[in-house]
Amino acid sequence: MYEAEYHPRIRKDLKKIDSSICEKVRREHIPKILSDPGIGENMVGDLEGTSSYHFKIEKQEFRITYVTYKKAEKVFIQMIAKDDFYALLKGLKGM
Repeated sequence: MYEAEYHPRIRKDLKKIDSSICEKVRREHIPKILSDPGIGENMVGDLEGTSSYHFKIEKQEFRITYVTYKKAEKVFIQMIAKDDFYALLKGLKGM
């Protein structure tokens, strides 16, 4: 299993999401990514090298974006979002 590292922004992302959903993200979705980082879709263009994992809870679409470092066996979680996903992620890449 890969080890997780988190962008400092993740705390802000989680504050925007209901606590019960945050718990599902922590207990269910992050472990899925860490056990199989290839589970997400590879992004293209400006976001190449980033993967996007999609899931729905209560008819709301969520995405977790991350970068996999295979040699170090680490996954860098960049963002957990439900709104304005692409604009937010492109802003992160510009930092």
